[in-house]
Amino acid sequence: MTDSPSSRTDRAESDSFLPNLCAPQAVLILVLVAELLALLLAMINRGLAQFSWDAVALYSFQVQWIVLVSAILLCRLQPALNRWPPMRAGIVSYGLVLVVTLVFSLLGQWLMQGFLGAPWSLNLWHLAENLLTAAILAGIGLRYLYLQQQLRNQQQAELNARIQALQSRIRPHFLFNSLNSIASLITTAPERAERAVEDLASLFRASLAEPALIPLSRELELCRGYLAMEQLRLGDRLRVDWHLEELPERIMIPALLLQPLLENAVFHGIEPRPEGGDIQIQIARSGTQLAIRIDNPLPADGRSSARQTNKMALDNVRHRLQAHFGQGARLSETRDGGRFTLIITYPME
Repeated sequence: MTDSPSSRTDRAESDSFLPNLCAPQAVLILVLVAELLALLLAMINRGLAQFSWDAVALYSFQVQWIVLVSAILLCRLQPALNRWPPMRAGIVSYGLVLVVTLVFSLLGQWLMQGFLGAPWSLNLWHLAENLLTAAILAGIGLRYLYLQQQLRNQQQAELNARIQALQSRIRPHFLFNSLNSIASLITTAPERAERAVEDLASLFRASLAEPALIPLSRELELCRGYLAMEQLRLGDRLRVDWHLEELPERIMIPALLLQPLLENAVFHGIEPRPEGGDIQIQIARSGTQLAIRIDNPLPADGRSSARQTNKMALDNVRHRLQAHFGQGARLSETRDGGRFTLIITYPME
């Protein structure tokens, strides 16, 4: 079994030594921090009485180059840093910032003296000041970035573990019922039994896979396989109406998000009714969001009241939607006219 691109990306990010310093938000923060640092250095060296914006501009020019070039080089080295032990990666990162500071300090002295028309001479004290300042600030900054990334790695690992646990919950009764149905078909309808085994294997393979977003078409394929196995047991009592709008293939969905909801619909809405019922599944675009509607009947005699207290599947889906899409996703439920309706919306991009 091969890993999906999204699962490989999540795993790579969870092993990072430092945050991605080349991301747009990170670059903006680095520029702002470098500008504040230049302002601080100008005030320290000149004092408020002799404060000059020209001095701020000179410090800003040098500090911005050091910060941005260091960030670019650390981004380039990120794959190697992720493979090395933390101590080695930290020493290399720290040394890299000091080397960049040394290079731009020397270059700055050469440019300034050339601009003033003076013969070039090395100012060792100024060079030592720059390196000492960079050593202190780089040590603090890299330590902060490292701890921040390790905290994010831990949170991502815990989130992946929670999503994995939520994704892999398939009711045992469905497994036992499916195996019984397959056993009864082996002698009378071996082709249908073989197809049912393939559908069951696909479902459990998906439940044991890495937590990831998969194409919507793949999720619908798994759902059709699940409903086909339930129809082996329920026969004409289970009727399914699909209403699918033609959607772009790039639309993704958390793996096995819909299957637990369909299992709930069968378990709560179809099994308790002697005459069975129909499950209606509608998937369509709603502006920039994808809208999924699952509708099933409710038993009229109240025999499923004990079953209705089981909200595990709905809670799992809510947690997984929040984990993948944050506040942009929503799951709502209504009971009206003897029907139970679930509506899921989440951003398509």
